[in-house]
Amino acid sequence: MKKKGGKGLPPISTASLPDVIFMILFFFMVSTTMRDQELLVRYTLPNATEVQKLEKKSLVSYIHVGQPTPSMQAKFGTAPRIQLNDSYKTTRDILDFVAAERDKLNEADRASMTVCLKADDMTKMGIITDIKQELRRANALRISYAAQKTLGY
Repeated sequence: MKKKGGKGLPPISTASLPDVIFMILFFFMVSTTMRDQELLVRYTLPNATEVQKLEKKSLVSYIHVGQPTPSMQAKFGTAPRIQLNDSYKTTRDILDFVAAERDKLNEADRASMTVCLKADDMTKMGIITDIKQELRRANALRISYAAQKTLGY
């Protein structure tokens, strides 16, 4: 009752394979966000036991404080530097930075703007105090400090 013939398995259709690949590519293009800033400083966040997440990250502006990256140390040295957006700045530039960040937001959200300090745990407190004084002058009174969560033992 068995038919004699050299029929093998039929070939697998690959006609829909490009469609699947383009759907996956489109998904990753839509769901991936690009980094808005290039990090020019290295920092290790301090440890904290009580950490809260920020609700609206679109209202947060970041100030990075730490040693320059190894590629920038030849030019800027190893002393802690302040990074605002994509360049090194001084504390005198914080007033302009806050004004520019406020102008990016709409009127209703300007009062909710938060400045987040991402500082290295070995940064001297004098630099942080200078930054806080300039933020007071700029009337940026909502400040958060970035930290990594540790166990509270």
